Amino acid sequence: MLTLPSSVKIFLAAGPVDLRRSIDGLGALVSARGHDLYSGHLFVFGSRRGDRVKILTWDRGGFVLYYKRLEQGRFRLPHVAEGAQEAEIDATALAMLLDGIDLERVRRPRAWSPPAR
Repeated sequence: MLTLPSSVKIFLAAGPVDLRRSIDGLGALVSARGHDLYSGHLFVFGSRRGDRVKILTWDRGGFVLYYKRLEQGRFRLPHVAEGAQEAEIDATALAMLLDGIDLERVRRPRAWSPPAR
């Protein structure tokens, strides 16, 4: 299970990305979309075949590149709005995605908040 502070955002790129790109290549995609590469946010990229995912982030003086390849099956990436370059997801959705869970089929309960006073 990933434990991330709520200040960390997770951005999922729409469509497949050539995962032969290294840190610099993926960083260029992040910068081209107007994000601060050194923010500490997570940037998630999926492959064309759907069996590989790379996550790029900045951590205390260096970049971290997380790479996962499924031996069987495909990652079930959530739907990204038509025309959008990316979607923001939460840490729970990222953990489920990395476990191969189809996010489209998971029904989440409504978020609860305390009554206003």
